Amino acid sequence: MGYSALIHTYRLSIPLPDFKAFVASNNRSFETSGFRVLPAAYLPEDRLEQPKLQALYAHLVFALKYEGVHLPVFSKLREHLSDADLLALVEIEPSGQYSRRIWFLLEWVSGRVIPGKPDAKKKQYVPALNEDLQFGVAGVKSPRHLVRNNLPGLPHFCPLIRKTPRLLAWVDHNYPQEIKQLMKGARGEALQRATAYLLVKDSKASFALEGEKVKASRAARWGAEVAHAGARELTVEELTRLQELVLEGSRFVAFGLRKKGGFVGEHDPRTGEPLPEHISARPEDLDDLMGGLLEAYRLLLTDSYHPVLAAAAISFGFVFIHPFQDGNGRLHRYLIHHVMAQKGLLEPGTALPISSAILEQITQYQAVLEAYSKPLLPFVEWNETRDHNVSVTNDTLDFYRFFDATHTAEFLFSCVDHAVRRSVPEELDYLKRYDRFRSFAVRRLGLPEAQVPLLLRFLEQNNGKLSKRAREREFSLLTKKECSRIERKYAKVFLSEEQPPA
Repeated sequence: MGYSALIHTYRLSIPLPDFKAFVASNNRSFETSGFRVLPAAYLPEDRLEQPKLQALYAHLVFALKYEGVHLPVFSKLREHLSDADLLALVEIEPSGQYSRRIWFLLEWVSGRVIPGKPDAKKKQYVPALNEDLQFGVAGVKSPRHLVRNNLPGLPHFCPLIRKTPRLLAWVDHNYPQEIKQLMKGARGEALQRATAYLLVKDSKASFALEGEKVKASRAARWGAEVAHAGARELTVEELTRLQELVLEGSRFVAFGLRKKGGFVGEHDPRTGEPLPEHISARPEDLDDLMGGLLEAYRLLLTDSYHPVLAAAAISFGFVFIHPFQDGNGRLHRYLIHHVMAQKGLLEPGTALPISSAILEQITQYQAVLEAYSKPLLPFVEWNETRDHNVSVTNDTLDFYRFFDATHTAEFLFSCVDHAVRRSVPEELDYLKRYDRFRSFAVRRLGLPEAQVPLLLRFLEQNNGKLSKRAREREFSLLTKKECSRIERKYAKVFLSEEQPPA
């Protein structure tokens, strides 16, 4: 039933939705992460005998009731049906709430009115999006349809997120307060040191996710930029500036929006033929898509839409569009910080190690990206270019402006949760223990402060014991008794469960 049935019936060139609805032949009723099954009583009467447009209308009403809004179907139906059919469709129940929602969505996705359809007469406003099923914004009223447009985006960019049990639990959790308490529990200097370290670590992780190992100095420069995420206005020019920073003047990259096609994947080692795992948006669509993404970002900034949901929609939307020749992945992760900072989840000067959390969950991250990209590949037609790139030959705009961001939002929330509950507390705890050990080594043994990190590395690598090499070379001036004291102190400070004082 619903959208899947319409995609099949009308042979629409789009993948099936992530969430599907069925009607059973008996009284079974249940729901999983991927579909919902309703009992036989939910099947519209005389479904097979209905005229074509009435059957279409019945499926759309069913979909809006039980699946939510799936914008690609409305976009393709607008292309597939004649103006006469569209008018007949929205006149089946001209004043009904579902008819008005269908009418609004058909005109909204295309930016074109249905010829001959007069404005709605006085009725109560109804929401375009059922917020029992999907996350929406406060919205603005459309007097023509008597519909409140609570879609969290604009026609050129509008990802939608379903209200799953996991997301509802995370949204209800007061992360802003938890982060504030976490930061409040650390003294200013310790927090600054922890933040500085985590930013460099996170920066290295972001490069590692692209298969690139960078020097600490370069990671620190990018980490410093991430520390100021949210401070500048987000524009295409600002994103291009960030691209130049993260790539540090690469000779082989044309900076700014792509002028050619793009893909993520491999090349056949013998022929050079592209082997895409993800195909980027067409270069001729980038102005519209990036304009839509930035407008949607500004809309979500001014609404109470949850910061993590907004960050998921904008950052993953960016990486799916893949607007630049290179640097998209690192900018995608920068945008997570930027949106969360702008939405007030993070205070100025603080950061969460999101890239580090992603790196620790790399398999899930790849699965989230593939869940978007793989279903699209059969629907993207392309030719190989002379330089072994891809040139897309069909209209793929809907794939990048309208997509289900539920899985990306769930994944990003898991990363935020990991950072708040593990990464930051562990780093703050480590710094407390480090300071305690450093004080012992410097004040009691007279060890130069610069040697403490090296001493700790030897102890960490050898289960709390100083190796023969360390005793005979780097720390040969230490007596046997002093080495034993160091090992005992290390065990007490780092290997015990005792919480050191702040």
